[in-house]
Amino acid sequence: MNKKEISEIRKLLSKDNCRIDRISSCYVDGHKEKKAQMSQSFLTIPDEEMFKYTDIFKKTLSGTLGKNLINLSYSLDEELTGDHQKLLLGLRDSELKDEALLDLFYDRMIETYVYAENYLIILVHGMYDIPKKSSNNEEEFDASEDVYSFLLCCVCPVNLSKAGLMYDGTSNSFVDKIQDWMLGMPDLGFLYPAFNDRNTDIHSLLYYSKNAGMLHTEITDELLGAGAPTPAADQKTGFNVLVEDTFGDDCSFEVVKSIHDNLMTLMEEKKEEPDPLTLDQRDVRILLENSGAKEEHMEHFEEEYSASTGDQPSMMASNLTSTRSFEVKLPDITVKVSPDRTDLIETRVLEDGREYLVIPFDEEIEVNGIRIHSGRNNAE
Repeated sequence: MNKKEISEIRKLLSKDNCRIDRISSCYVDGHKEKKAQMSQSFLTIPDEEMFKYTDIFKKTLSGTLGKNLINLSYSLDEELTGDHQKLLLGLRDSELKDEALLDLFYDRMIETYVYAENYLIILVHGMYDIPKKSSNNEEEFDASEDVYSFLLCCVCPVNLSKAGLMYDGTSNSFVDKIQDWMLGMPDLGFLYPAFNDRNTDIHSLLYYSKNAGMLHTEITDELLGAGAPTPAADQKTGFNVLVEDTFGDDCSFEVVKSIHDNLMTLMEEKKEEPDPLTLDQRDVRILLENSGAKEEHMEHFEEEYSASTGDQPSMMASNLTSTRSFEVKLPDITVKVSPDRTDLIETRVLEDGREYLVIPFDEEIEVNGIRIHSGRNNAE
């Protein structure tokens, strides 16, 4: 799914445009025991509660593609011989009205999910008459031919509220606050089937993890059976190792700056496209060659790519370099500049033979929040 498709489905999760027809949930304690199970029509829920639920649902479809929102696909072997996908299809097709399937899903989630505290498993089912798009990209709501039937799962922590004092208007005083078990925003979740090319794709799903650095691969592997994605941080680490191995002793400041600048240019060129920019092995090779890699550097590129990246079919460009800042780090100093102003930093060998980072400045500068004057201005 791309950003536009995710946005289209998120709109179905609001109170005023709700396409959800049923909600089921299972409350689990820290000992992996079921404390309560609930199932009902979503539209019978009071408005105040419905608003809070829809916030949770929309959060499950929020984040950055390739980091904590990840497209997963089922392998042919899983579709032929596995039962993970079949369970999800059964839940969707039953519209969450099959208690046996719900119990089976809850049991598998409880057995699989690594979490030591209380949490709530939420499942919702929805139906969407997909409007056609006209030639000028306008939605034609009276020309719908396909229906998207979907299942959304959210797994949310349930934590005890903080102790404290609260104002009691009856006694006109501050009294001890009663602690309650509060439902938090989702830790993980998924949308199945995926909404690819604005239609149902039972071969794929969209997976969400609140923490991009901890994707809960036990869920993607064992519960969903769709394979563990490579975390964004691991993609960047693998790419960094590849660059260092490829250039060896020639991995200079200018080389790394050139790679960063070229990646930023590629992402800028593709920023209007709904799909985030991904690079396969060939794209990475071209990137390194355009950044200064010579023929001798690329002699063992295929082997180095496989060893450093785990032979990933593709990597998200935004995972390979920071889009927020360009960072130069020494043991005791870290310098950060805007990612599109790497021209502000250069290296230079001075008369003493040592190499220095050089940062020219002509405008006002602050040190510890204090505006200072440059030595040049004092000399003038």
